[in-house]
Amino acid sequence: MEDLKNIIESLLFVADEPLTLDRIKDVLELDDRKLVRETLADLQADYESRTGAFVLREVAGGFQFRSRPDYVPWIKKLIQPKPARLSKAALETLAIIAYKQPAIRSDIEQLRGVDCGGVLRMLLERSLIRVLGRKEIPGRPIIYATTKQFLEVFDLKNLKDLPTPKEIEDLGKAPLDDETGEESPVSEMETDSANETQEPAKEQTAEDESVSDNPSITEQNQ
Repeated sequence: MEDLKNIIESLLFVADEPLTLDRIKDVLELDDRKLVRETLADLQADYESRTGAFVLREVAGGFQFRSRPDYVPWIKKLIQPKPARLSKAALETLAIIAYKQPAIRSDIEQLRGVDCGGVLRMLLERSLIRVLGRKEIPGRPIIYATTKQFLEVFDLKNLKDLPTPKEIEDLGKAPLDDETGEESPVSEMETDSANETQEPAKEQTAEDESVSDNPSITEQNQ
């Protein structure tokens, strides 16, 4: 196919989410997956070599253009985004699910030592975690796992890119943004800890509602 590289580049430019190899292959009506992969590799090399404002990254199982970290301060001044802040409770819960998934609520609460129904509901609403179904044990508890949105937010190719416990320990107690020297927005701690203080009975209702609101998601592994 003529201009294959330009065509793929245009698809990546207009896409609002990472494009997978299979998605690109289907749009182009090609059977050669290897050719698409090689073309994407060429594009990545092109953008790296010209050291422009953008790079082509493999993230969340697909490919996506992203701004270079060097220019984040100026981009923030232009669009003034509201930081996606997560409380300490939310970060702890999300980390447990990310490393232990598939995980059930009792596993999370055993590690954290507190009720986490409200936090789970909030993470579901932000599409950082999803419901896989119910575990076939007494009570049939809900099973949780992370989402593609989680990978995108944390700039991960897949779950294998999660830092190891040793790497996390080496980061120290003051996680700073590599470019600005400031705290990363997603790691800023909110002072409101109301999600942790709700009554257990109320939390259970909230968890049940997260499934009843999405009946088609039960027993589904996305």
